[in-house]
Amino acid sequence: MKPPALERPTAGTAVAAFAVALFILAPILIVVPMSFSSAQSFEFPPPGYWLGHYAAYFSEDWLGPTLNSFVIAVASSVVTLAVATPAAFAVNRREFATRRALQIVLLLPMLVPSIIMAISYYSVFGMLGLNQTYLGVILAHTCISIPVVLIAMSASLRNLDRNLERAALICGATPAQGFLLVTFPLLRPAFLIAAFFAFIHSFDEATISLFISSREVSTLPRRMFSSIHLEADPVIAVASTFMIAVALTVMVVMTASSRHRRRQEGAR
Repeated sequence: MKPPALERPTAGTAVAAFAVALFILAPILIVVPMSFSSAQSFEFPPPGYWLGHYAAYFSEDWLGPTLNSFVIAVASSVVTLAVATPAAFAVNRREFATRRALQIVLLLPMLVPSIIMAISYYSVFGMLGLNQTYLGVILAHTCISIPVVLIAMSASLRNLDRNLERAALICGATPAQGFLLVTFPLLRPAFLIAAFFAFIHSFDEATISLFISSREVSTLPRRMFSSIHLEADPVIAVASTFMIAVALTVMVVMTASSRHRRRQEGAR
């Protein structure tokens, strides 16, 4: 039996879809051309094009914060996965009195405004001597990334067929072997998605970084804020273009890796 043919969209639906897509893509369509602008301030459309702002971006003043953002994002992603994954198993696979309360606490960083979280971290880390340190920024970014990873992992765990895990245990596998040989391969796509969102969430974080970091431990968003606070420097458009490119590159690599793995599994 052939599946029913898809209906062609009406003119109104097509126009509405195009308008929504244009609205979503507007920041990219504006920022990327501005990064090549010959103007010394924000002008759109650009009066001309050159690479001078890119040359300014590849200086220590901007490369240092960019490298800091990479290091902090990778470190916080690893820590977040290490913390949020067992938490996801606990709230989805275990029954205990405080399970719902634990879930709410873990999701609080997503529910509370970031400015309030930033002030809280600044106060607590100040007492611990962690303000303006790499460790402090990594811990703060980890805390705000936990809800993202928790949601991604919880969704996958709820859809996971537990009969496969039980079958492995019946066949003599230990719980650790069952996790490594059965559960982990099934959850690998969720791990990749969670890692992607944790990385981007940390790499783009600005509000908390403004409170916790410093000029010596500056992230790229903090450097961008400082630059636009003093003057409308077009190098900010270059930094924005770079951040967009990072997100797209990571997403493309993850998609290609996932497709390659599916092809390998299909060939077996």
